[in-house]
Amino acid sequence: MTAHYDDRETRQPAARETELFSRLPEVLRSAMAAPAYAERLKGIDPTAVTSRAALAALPVLRKSELPALHKASQPFGGFVAAAPGSFARLFTSPGPIFEPEGRQADPWRGARALFAAGFRPDDVVLNTFSYHLTPGGFIFDASARALGCAVIPAGPGNTEQQFELIEAYRPVGYSGTPDFLKILLDAAAAAGRDVSSIKRALVSGAAFPPSLQAEIKARGIDAYQAFGTADLGLIAFETEAREGMVVNEDLILEIVKPGTGDPVTPGDVGEIVVTSLDPHHPWIRLALGDLTAALPGTSPCGRTNMRIKGWMGRADQTTKVKGMFVRPEQVAEISKRHSALGRLRLVVARQGETDAMTLKAETAVASDSLRDEIAATLRAVTKLGGNVELVGPGALPNDGKVIADER
Repeated sequence: MTAHYDDRETRQPAARETELFSRLPEVLRSAMAAPAYAERLKGIDPTAVTSRAALAALPVLRKSELPALHKASQPFGGFVAAAPGSFARLFTSPGPIFEPEGRQADPWRGARALFAAGFRPDDVVLNTFSYHLTPGGFIFDASARALGCAVIPAGPGNTEQQFELIEAYRPVGYSGTPDFLKILLDAAAAAGRDVSSIKRALVSGAAFPPSLQAEIKARGIDAYQAFGTADLGLIAFETEAREGMVVNEDLILEIVKPGTGDPVTPGDVGEIVVTSLDPHHPWIRLALGDLTAALPGTSPCGRTNMRIKGWMGRADQTTKVKGMFVRPEQVAEISKRHSALGRLRLVVARQGETDAMTLKAETAVASDSLRDEIAATLRAVTKLGGNVELVGPGALPNDGKVIADER
């Protein structure tokens, strides 16, 4: 039995980087055939975008913008040049956001995530993600079938009927949320039903805390986590090393300062931005609103792609202060205007019956004049007054949070 899905997973990182960025210009050309990308990328020479630095100069497209963009120009907001009929399936997610599924094998890039979780050809897989209008069920269904597995399209709920299927087909694998896996196991124990054939699982779509991990493992199931979205499919996944998640092939993943498109210092927490290399339906710097941090080095499992810590919260920390919205990009603007600053954190609290802001700023050159200058910038950028507290380098947590609402 091979340890890896294919040789691409273990190639030299430099070779992977060269291959990804050699493909990117053609993908950019395909993207710019769509009117919305043509407008956003106006003046960009695709042949010049052959490095991470050049990619980082392109504007980000925030997932939070998609519902309004899709509503204004249905179905795909002008970001897809191809006609809807050129795809295999057409979905919607809350927002609404409209998502197409490609006709190629493994369109959501999930087969290697299942492989890393121990799934193999001819396994029977119980897939409990929903098949109704949203792509979740089909993401894992198509991925399992691309690996050579047989899929029970169970969807969530209706545990009694699922027990009948499990006892008849004896699936060895489970895909779905960790929450529903626990519900299924608990209900089977209470009803005296045999679900012992399930030995491994790939879970996603909900938190999988250590306490639940330990419970699932104690019940004889080896469960792995995957991080994905309805737009991109499987983005990163756990391996047997259990050290973070390995980024999927055919994706360029960046981690940027929340509210910006600027890459973070390696190791810092920031927002996930993904560029996909499918010319039929490309995503160019899609900012997901999810936080993570990169891990150094390569995984002990032998896979050499970038690793991330996994999901670490939401980047969209917009809050309302005295009736006005304050956004992460405004905090980023303050940082740009003062080169002596490191991390920033805007703390919003209550003083009596009034909202109050304190901007905590790391700096090695603290002074009253710098504090006053930053306070003036804070007011100019947010249109709100606030206190400024200067702290030493490294004093603020490396958690990606730039606005902390403590009210």
